Amino acid sequence: MKSKSASDGGRFAYEGLDRVIHERARLSILTSLVTNPKGLTFNDLKQMCALTDGNLSRHLSVLEKEKMVEILKGHDQNRPLTVCRMTSSGRKRYLEYLSTLEQVIRDAAEDAKPVGAQVRGLTPSRV
Repeated sequence: MKSKSASDGGRFAYEGLDRVIHERARLSILTSLVTNPKGLTFNDLKQMCALTDGNLSRHLSVLEKEKMVEILKGHDQNRPLTVCRMTSSGRKRYLEYLSTLEQVIRDAAEDAKPVGAQVRGLTPSRV
């Protein structure tokens, strides 16, 4: 998705930066799942994303409500097993999000000033 024009909200206001995905933990979950199409167990996903049980559960609920992931519950050798998998619509939405991020990078690179360029009369500040 292209950036908005200056007349309708700002040149760099990207509508395609999906707020559901853009949150750090959910981006981590989706990135883990997109690279593991067969899915991941809850514990593997928790470890990969460095989240607590409660945090992962909450973010998975949001993603499941949005139909981006599916959560399959079963048993393995009489032990409960939860597997999380990205849905096809979740994969499509994730790829659209990445496309928007690529546009952000292209736009930023296009508008970047040469290194060392300064606004007249101003010097870099120390933070």
